[in-house]
Parts: sequence; C-alpha cells; structure tokens
Amino acid sequence: MTRRFARVALPALLAAAAVTSRPAEGQIAVSSNDNKVVLVNGAVTVVRNPAPDTATIIDLGVFPPRVLAEINVPGSVVGPPFSVAITPDQGLALITSSTKVDPSDPTKTVPDNRLSVVDLRAAPPAVIATLETGRSPAGLSINRQGTLALVANRSDGTVSVFGIQGRTVTALGTVRVADDKSGTSHVAITPDGKTALVTRDNDSTISLLSIDGTKVEYTKHDLSAGLRPYGLDIAADGSVAVVANIGRGGGDNDTVSVIDLRLVPPRVVETVTVGQTPEGIRLSPDGKLLAVQVMNGSNKPKDSPFYAPNGKLLLYRVEGTRLVPLAAAWVGQWSQGIAFSPDSKTILVQNMVEKDIQVLRWDGSALLDTGQRIKTNGGPAAIRTVP
Repeated sequence: MTRRFARVALPALLAAAAVTSRPAEGQIAVSSNDNKVVLVNGAVTVVRNPAPDTATIIDLGVFPPRVLAEINVPGSVVGPPFSVAITPDQGLALITSSTKVDPSDPTKTVPDNRLSVVDLRAAPPAVIATLETGRSPAGLSINRQGTLALVANRSDGTVSVFGIQGRTVTALGTVRVADDKSGTSHVAITPDGKTALVTRDNDSTISLLSIDGTKVEYTKHDLSAGLRPYGLDIAADGSVAVVANIGRGGGDNDTVSVIDLRLVPPRVVETVTVGQTPEGIRLSPDGKLLAVQVMNGSNKPKDSPFYAPNGKLLLYRVEGTRLVPLAAAWVGQWSQGIAFSPDSKTILVQNMVEKDIQVLRWDGSALLDTGQRIKTNGGPAAIRTVP
C-alpha cells in the first residue's frame, strides 16, 4: 500500500523538502536530533531556552537521500547513537530521551525517563504515545518479529521491556542487570529473538539476556571486550556482534571487538585498534562491511595535544570474525551515528557540531565523500534503519 507524508512545518533549512510517497521497505532512516546542548571548545554546554528536539525521517531509497519529514520529539546525545529503533514494517519509530534541561537550573541537564512512540505512517508523522522508562534511557532495539522492544537505562542498571502490538506499545516490566553506576548503555537483540547483549560502559562489561516471548531474564553471564563498551551491533545473520570500546577519552587509541555468537557461550574473539573514541559503529545489511566512526579528538579543546579538526569514518571488510581495513574518510566534529542504505553502498554519518548528516559512498574500492549534506534541526545524535 502506498502512503504519503503530508508536509510538516519545518524550519527554513527544510522548508523546501517535498511531500513524497513512502519509500519501499527497508529504506527509511530516522535521526534523533538534540537541541539542548552544543560543543563549545571541547565542553558540552547547555543551550539557553533551547528549541525542541527533533526527529528527521529520511528516504534512503534514492540517491542522494532526502528528507521526508521532521517533527518535534524529545531526544538526547547522551548515550550511544542507538537511541532510535524502527519496527520491521516501518510503521513505528521508538525514540528515547536520556536527558532533559534541569527545571531548577537551566545551565544543567538531568536524567529523563521518556520513550516516544512515533507513527511513521501518519500524515504527517506524529508522536502517538509517551511511555515511562528507567532513568536515562539510551540505546534500544526491537526484535525481528516486531513484538518486543528493550531499552537500556544508563542511570538505573536496568533494561525496560515493552510489548508491541500494531500501533500500541505497552510497558511489561524491568530487568535488573547491574547497579545504577554500571552505565547500561545499549541493548541489541539477536536475529532469532532469543538473546540480547547489554553494554555497560562504566564497569566495562557486556551482559547477556535470555528472551522467551516477552519473558526477559539476565543470564548472569558476562563478557569482557575492552575499556568501556558502548555501542554494539549484530550481523543480520546472527553470526557475530561488534562492540565499540570508547575508553576514557584521555587521548589514547581505543578499540573495537568482535563477539562470536555461534560459540556456546558467546565470547570475544578479536579486538582491533581504531583511534580516539569510536562513538558510531554499524554493520552493513549484507554483513560484508563494518563502519566505525571515531571522534579522533574533534570533541576536545583546541589547545589539547589530542585535538583534531575532523573525525574519521573507518571501513573494514568482515571476514568471519576478522576485521580487515579497507578505507577511511574525513567526517565532521563530535560525530555520532552511522546508517547504511539497503544496498550497503550509501553511508550516512551524523555530525553534531555541523548539525548535518554527511553522505558517503562505497563503490567497492574507495570510500567517497559525495559532498551531499542533510541539514537537521538540532545536533544529530542517533540514527537507525530497519536491520
């Protein structure tokens, strides 16, 4: 069935975005954009009287990708850039809000606890429900069956469980994984829907959850990948997971690890050095490529010996559990999430400082910056497509 997005009232930079028919399955990306904070010479600074946070809906079925709509939705740059998830039928987007401006002190942020449900098929797309999570909800995932969503709560050491039926999302409970200082950051679900992996950056641990329908339990089995595991992605065939170990931000080169999910129990089998602060990490839909975005010191003060004016996007070939370097390209400052087009050839990288999404192309031998930029109303903090 073909549906159309009505025109959404957008700021001037997006006012010319055309109303267009909904793209084919697997070709929508949703970006969550944070207007509350900006980077001022390496310091995250709260904006006075900020505009509302937004979500940008992007058509990845065309080149260059184009904006379909942009709406107001609470979000946050705090946490891995996986704070958006889309149901397999592309009917709903779920977006977490990890922080909000402190009502008693507008120069600070405090933990939020909101999960917004966005109807992508409405004309225009709209928030149809706001649900309560634990404190500081960050990374989340939806299973391949489209019936279950899991949310990692950074300030609680818990994972919130939600059931999905049609356009209705229902809170089902909470799973305790660790204490509230552990930094539960992201949760990813295996393609068979039976296991989830939870990153805990504050105590450098990855925890395994078992899933049976809507029953989710902590298995008490943990993995050790590297210093401060943060973002994590799972291959479409369920063979491996990759995790970005962001380190302590002291200027040292950080790492990415490979987890072999075919082993019983799963375990870390490979770790490679990638550079400063690998915030974004994503496997391509065909499973042949891994994209890693490193901040490269672009988020540090200009007088820091570790400062660099740009981040990097690194591309690796996935050979079983090995990562083989392929190519690299410069990206913007304080960059965040990554998204692949369905054919694995177009790569989107979010640049927080520039408030845009950079469009790159992989032609099989070179990683090319197309010069195309998708402007966003707010700093693009997280992005997701249907796995």
